[in-house]
Amino acid sequence: METVFTPWMSLAGGVLIGLASVLLMLFNGRIMGATGIISGAIFGGYDRWWRVALLAGMICGPFLVLAATGAWPAIQVPVSKPMILIGGFIVGVGVTLGSGCTSGHGVCGMARLSPRSIAATLTFMLTCALTVYIIRHVIGL
Repeated sequence: METVFTPWMSLAGGVLIGLASVLLMLFNGRIMGATGIISGAIFGGYDRWWRVALLAGMICGPFLVLAATGAWPAIQVPVSKPMILIGGFIVGVGVTLGSGCTSGHGVCGMARLSPRSIAATLTFMLTCALTVYIIRHVIGL
């Protein structure tokens, strides 16, 4: 599998994520962590509806791409379904142990210079790099 370098698309995506995070903090006083948003949408109380609206917007994204370009966005998942399930379980454990996800710690926590978020981000980035190395170069998948 080849990893394609897309600096302009990556920059645009990063800018949009940063802008969305800043706007959510400005207007709602909330940190944009994906797992907290999903959890609050499912189990939340008084502030559930903005979370549901945000998730609906994420789901509508591919439909907007289809409407704008006439084609579905290209999505490639180069691993098997069992690997996706195992990876999802491992991520779920990490999110629980780390008290947050990559978006909460990596985007919002790092921007606030939170020592806990800096440590969490370093941990998941190093773990990710090690996992990719082992899967691609040691196991050879």
